[in-house]
Amino acid sequence: MRLTTLTAAAALALVSISTSLSGQRPDDQINPRSVDLVQQGEAARAAGQLDRAIGLIETALTVDPRNRQGFIALAEIARARGLPGQSIRLYREALALEPTDLRALRGQGEALVSKGAVTRAQENLAKIRKLCRTQCTDATALAAAIAKGPPVTATAQQSVTPAQPTTPTPAKP
Repeated sequence: MRLTTLTAAAALALVSISTSLSGQRPDDQINPRSVDLVQQGEAARAAGQLDRAIGLIETALTVDPRNRQGFIALAEIARARGLPGQSIRLYREALALEPTDLRALRGQGEALVSKGAVTRAQENLAKIRKLCRTQCTDATALAAAIAKGPPVTATAQQSVTPAQPTTPTPAKP
């Protein structure tokens, strides 16, 4: 009697698990609505409407948070706005979904260079070269950005001049 109860419970559990697994979508199938919203966001970005583009792409990521093209598009907008730290974080989100995405690796490397993290950018370059195995445009672009180095900031441009000694003027009697 107990064996029949345990067998029935195991069979019910197996059916429940297999049903829930067959209802899930594979990781490579992104919600078509999300893909459409990213495309609309890219068009708005190309038209110079960055705020509208951000809204559309963020909505796309709400619809399907596995849409790495949305993270990459937001990262590129952040770089265009001069926000390399935010850009690096968004590229990291894209790379968490697909660690071998060449566009995300290159973009993150370029953002790292602009933050001054050249060593970490070189790590990205090594990953890209390993993935390409031959020379590819992503590796060439990132290598050029690394060779150029981080941008010179306004404070670094100021030259420090030593103070000129002044001669005291004699007091009038």
